[in-house]
Amino acid sequence: MTSQRTRERLVQRLLEQGIADAQVLDVIGNTPRHIFLDEALSHRAYEDTALPIGYGQTLSQPYIVARMTEILLGAAASLDKVLEVGTGSGYQTAVLAQIAGQVCSVERIKPLQDKARQRLRRLGLRNVQLRHADGGFGWPEMGPFNAIISTAAPREVPPELLSQLAAGGALVIPVGSGTQQLQLILREGDADEFSTQTLEAVKFVPLLSGTTR
Repeated sequence: MTSQRTRERLVQRLLEQGIADAQVLDVIGNTPRHIFLDEALSHRAYEDTALPIGYGQTLSQPYIVARMTEILLGAAASLDKVLEVGTGSGYQTAVLAQIAGQVCSVERIKPLQDKARQRLRRLGLRNVQLRHADGGFGWPEMGPFNAIISTAAPREVPPELLSQLAAGGALVIPVGSGTQQLQLILREGDADEFSTQTLEAVKFVPLLSGTTR
């Protein structure tokens, strides 16, 4: 269930669902999603579905990983430096790291971050920096960022994330409790002027405050 043919079937499903960016499809097709799951679930790795990774968190559905990555590629002026809020399993991190110049990823649950670090090392991805912290505050010392992606949904967009977005930058984030909407927020020039597009209904774990060890 982890063969190249199985991965190719996943890529074909993503194509049929409207994912069109060749680079995104290539990265998804060549990233071993099964290593981001516990062994008991690895046989389901190339299903287009979200899967549990413990601590009340999930490995995002491949479609949504591809969709959010594709949105960032099309909307941000560059992907030289990307902030990810919610490392989780490290799968979205790994996809971004193969497309962006540098990925800074924040995770509040230390055991998840530790596993993600091991997986990213195993894949030889050296352009990722990880931080154990409350993701709602971003990573101000490393900003500004050309793009920000959140893999958890706040009730409202944290102002700290907006302030860390570079001019011409793009933020892709699910917003809401209960009903959630995926939003694309663009920073227009150097001023604090932002435009927001609501893209589609989504379902993510909530963005929680604080950290756990």
